[in-house]
Amino acid sequence: MADHLQIPQRYVRISKYLSKHLRHQPERLGLELLPGGWIEVDKLLAAASAQGFEISRADLHQVVATNDKQRFAFDESGDLIRANQEHSIEIDLQLLVQTPPDTLYHGTHVKAITAILESGLQKMSRHHVHLTTDLNMAFKVGGRRGESVMLAIDTPAMIADGYSFYRTENDVWLVDAVPPQYLTQLDRVP
Repeated sequence: MADHLQIPQRYVRISKYLSKHLRHQPERLGLELLPGGWIEVDKLLAAASAQGFEISRADLHQVVATNDKQRFAFDESGDLIRANQEHSIEIDLQLLVQTPPDTLYHGTHVKAITAILESGLQKMSRHHVHLTTDLNMAFKVGGRRGESVMLAIDTPAMIADGYSFYRTENDVWLVDAVPPQYLTQLDRVP
């Protein structure tokens, strides 16, 4: 994956533009997401152009390929694009229930840890709680707002208690919530 600092500023701007319109406000471009959160690439490019934000198909492919969190994906034909997760609008990504590894991780900032250990991980304004198999990625995400704290999630116990997990195309694991009894704060971080 590309290091965010090496990505041209134009691609960062395009990524932010895509995030805004594919995850939060497609209607601002006059677009409606298809089932699964997909949108036709040609319609997206035309709508962006009509707003004065020119994106070439090559730019779009480069942003999808180099986005550090793999936020976007094309379908197999390359004619449709979507944000992989983190929508604030109601959308069914048509993900199937999958069995996760025995341990998943979540990174958060130190100021939130007391509340999380008391009430668990909540989806807040998102549709799901986001988890990962990548301890380094969790650490990076947790450190966005300050000192990072790592949590391990006991997925076999959650599955035994009836929780369902989903995995996105970019290997982010999603669940509705993680109650505190399934969380363990890790002493060591990467």
